[in-house]
Amino acid sequence: MIGSGPIGALAVAVLKRAGARRIVAVDMHPKPLEIARAVGADDVLKGDEADAIAAVEADVVIESSGSHHGLASAIRGAVRGGKVAMVGLLPTGPQPVLISLAITRELELLGSFRFNGEIDEVIAALADGTLFVDPVVTHAFPLHRGLEAFEVARNSAESGKVLLDFSPAAAE
Repeated sequence: MIGSGPIGALAVAVLKRAGARRIVAVDMHPKPLEIARAVGADDVLKGDEADAIAAVEADVVIESSGSHHGLASAIRGAVRGGKVAMVGLLPTGPQPVLISLAITRELELLGSFRFNGEIDEVIAALADGTLFVDPVVTHAFPLHRGLEAFEVARNSAESGKVLLDFSPAAAE
């Protein structure tokens, strides 16, 4: 898992529930790695540990950082013949990609955007408690503190998923 923000951490939780043999989470900041470990990552690595990431040799790598650096790490971390699922949305326009390495290592690059039929299964897993995601939500603010919520959410080194609470009780 390259990128352990809220989307990456949720992917870790889903992989754990699905019985993944080994989950390695990568991020540039300690807080997202702490969250990834709490929801099921077996190992965590800092994003600047290029040699350690390449040594993982994962069958499947999920890139959720939305950065060309993250995509490069995903390509380096995949085993020959492996798959790289690109979940993170890179900025529009040309992006530098290690395409020759992807070709020579015979990697399968898969695009992924949003969800299709999985939502029903996710809702059921949340309802029956088999999908543990509590650590992903690090902050919740009442609506009247919305600006503060956005400021906290902006700092990905210190926050995970930041929610706005629209309930009447939160307005008090």
